[in-house]
Amino acid sequence: MPEEHRSLGSPTVRRRELGAMLRALRNERGLTVDQVAAELLCSPSKVSRMETGQRGATPRDIRDLCDLYGVTEDADRERLMTLAREGKQHGWWQSYNLDFATYVGLEEAAVSLSFYMPMLVPGLLQTPGYVRALHEADMQNYTPEWVDAAVEVRLKRQQILTRNPPLQLSVVLDEAVLHRVVGGPAVMGEQLDRLIAAAKLTNVTISVIPFTVGAHPAMDSLFEILDFGDTAPQVVYVEGLMGYIYLDRAQDISRYAQVFDHLRDLALTPEESAELIAKIRTQYKSVTSSAANGIKG
Repeated sequence: MPEEHRSLGSPTVRRRELGAMLRALRNERGLTVDQVAAELLCSPSKVSRMETGQRGATPRDIRDLCDLYGVTEDADRERLMTLAREGKQHGWWQSYNLDFATYVGLEEAAVSLSFYMPMLVPGLLQTPGYVRALHEADMQNYTPEWVDAAVEVRLKRQQILTRNPPLQLSVVLDEAVLHRVVGGPAVMGEQLDRLIAAAKLTNVTISVIPFTVGAHPAMDSLFEILDFGDTAPQVVYVEGLMGYIYLDRAQDISRYAQVFDHLRDLALTPEESAELIAKIRTQYKSVTSSAANGIKG
């Protein structure tokens, strides 16, 4: 039986939820980060990192902040303490040395994800062969053991698509993703098979923007919108060559949501997209078969 979804216990999301509440309390009191830091005898960066969820809060931090912000109700104080405790818990991904652990924690807790990918298949839909090919093409000179761990992490992450209840995944791909031969025709054939199978899941929607659309507003972007239901505010994750950023301002989320809806309107329907993926898949199969016959000859 699929494992029950336990997003409520995600330490990453709990830290973000706690941080949002602490920031709201500080703003209600009309205090600056520097003023709070001076009262707590700590650095302003510590206060900022607690409010953004980048670091957890200790019981003493919560006690001192409650006193400073005038939080007197036992239930309210206990709620903050509970969030702080849950923010200190360890998720499965924390046993790996991941430089994107924060992202995985958010992904694990999400109720739905909306992806736009211009060049790559999203990690949640990648096959082991595709993952290996991506890391082999990287300039980091990863060891075989490191790549094995990367594949293992990717497969663990993909379990959220079949948990109970499953993650709702909506993906918009540029057609270039299907034509870029990552790992060779055989690897790409398996990868497109994976996309075709995933598209049949009731919780997964895959749409492809065909080349014929021409220019569109996100040609140089890669982003996703993470939704956590009622447990935490939405987050937009934007990734590039020089790193990544998280956006949680209402205006940013609204802007990216509008762009994603526009891209989905430009894309083929899910049914038409499945037909295009299957058509390109036959091309890879033909190349693979020809190569195999050539070796036999």
